[in-house]
Amino acid sequence: MGSSEETAKPISLYDSSSPSHPLLSKPADDPPLLQPPYSDTPESDASQYLQISYNYGPRPFKDLPFLILFLIFVLCTFGFGIFSIFHRNNNYSSLSSFVYDSNSTSCVRDSVSSNYNWVSLSFSSGSQFVKDLIWTLAITLLLSVPICFLLLLVLKHYTKQIVYASLPFFIVMPIFFNVYWFVACTVSSSCSDAFPLVYRILVLVFVFLVIGVILWIFVANWHRIELTVSIIGVASNALSRNLGLFVALPCMMFGLVVYYAPIVVFLVFSRLNGKIVPRELKGEYACIWKQDGWVPAYYALAILTMLWSAAAMVEAQVFVISGTIAQWYFLKEDSTPKRTIRSSLRYAFGPSAGTVCLSGLLIFVVRMVRAVVDTARQEDVPGIVNLLLRCCVNVVLSAIDFLNKFTINFAAISGEAYCSSARMTYELLKRNLLSAVFVETISTRLLAGIAFVFSAIYAIAVCGILKAVSNLGYELYFVALLAWVLLLLVLLYFVHVLDNVIDTVYVCYAIDRDRGEVFKQEVHEVYVHLPISRNHRPDIISRTLGV
Repeated sequence: MGSSEETAKPISLYDSSSPSHPLLSKPADDPPLLQPPYSDTPESDASQYLQISYNYGPRPFKDLPFLILFLIFVLCTFGFGIFSIFHRNNNYSSLSSFVYDSNSTSCVRDSVSSNYNWVSLSFSSGSQFVKDLIWTLAITLLLSVPICFLLLLVLKHYTKQIVYASLPFFIVMPIFFNVYWFVACTVSSSCSDAFPLVYRILVLVFVFLVIGVILWIFVANWHRIELTVSIIGVASNALSRNLGLFVALPCMMFGLVVYYAPIVVFLVFSRLNGKIVPRELKGEYACIWKQDGWVPAYYALAILTMLWSAAAMVEAQVFVISGTIAQWYFLKEDSTPKRTIRSSLRYAFGPSAGTVCLSGLLIFVVRMVRAVVDTARQEDVPGIVNLLLRCCVNVVLSAIDFLNKFTINFAAISGEAYCSSARMTYELLKRNLLSAVFVETISTRLLAGIAFVFSAIYAIAVCGILKAVSNLGYELYFVALLAWVLLLLVLLYFVHVLDNVIDTVYVCYAIDRDRGEVFKQEVHEVYVHLPISRNHRPDIISRTLGV
């Protein structure tokens, strides 16, 4: 058993006693740590990359113009929103009581028709269906927290067992639901009348074809399952060491909801900005509501601000996850992480706020452009020019996704600006023969499949319990479906967090390889088996052969 000083020191990647070795061995005459492995840059340029690690500060403000631009959008949204409240026209709610006065050629209030006919709506809020629905969704939301922790615990200690046990369900459960709905619809006279047999058979066959494609994907990628299991286990262990993220991330989402609340109020009150004016309709004058000219522009501004804020909050969460996991990764074995989440939050909403806003803006623009391209594809506009434009746009969007994949992770670790982080991340992965677009994408699909299995089992249990304790008919299937959707959304959010942990650990592993150190031996034992980037292999082979 070594001394505490020895355990605290990072293991050299090229130490002969270390069980972890690079994929391509380094020449013995090269002194260790003088230059990054596989680097083709001059020694003077390579020295800057030896300092890549978690930057504990102080960090200067980066990408400040984009933060200022975002704040201008927010201030304009709130400023015009407050103006819309004080400038509202209260006559909007009494539009029906105004009539056209031919003497004054304007709309005036009609005292005769000023009485309102209120229609009393009877809501069956006390019905059994509404009660069961509310109770089921509330209990599901409460149980989603322990279910997430249970899933994390199982993935940490029994990764292989839970993955291999879930794989058959990816095929069995879709087959079960496909056959079940077909039989149920055939037995039910109302369903069979509304949905003819030919269409039911077509849907049945189509779903079976989709299941066949899923089965083929598993068979074709079976050799990656073992590596994927190890990657998920490492990420689950890292996330279990930072459970405070399950408090910080929901609080950030709650903060976004609180931030949205006044903007929604402003949008409601902006509709009240206008006046009642006469308009000739079919030879007769009627009184209509005419909004002020600035109201549509304010709607566009407020919606753009909300969308940009949502994208920026998603990137801020990725920033916080990356910063927290990186601090845990680069801690020495005998150290205890302190205030990792707090410092990540401080950097995300402080010096790196401009970087987060820029990343969110890029993601928002990419999603909007992609939606426009998909809409144009559905409309099937003919012409070779339109086809070429769509191809060019898809190439540009793919390039942005390529650059953005690990950029925010690296920015959270180093505190660099967005463009510097994109460039340095690409060079870091290139020097170490690691792909910038591939960690182990099948892990995300496996995790999403496990979330689907857990939520489906829960929905089946809810359906059985409702059959036993309630008098609902076919409504219980709708209640169980909503419970399944709610739990699935929560579990998919958990998968999103775990997926970002995988990406962060991947970047930290690349930094370790670049520095020739091993901070987390268990990570290197797994990630060292990732495939080498084929894009850079010829250069390495050429240098190895001395060409």
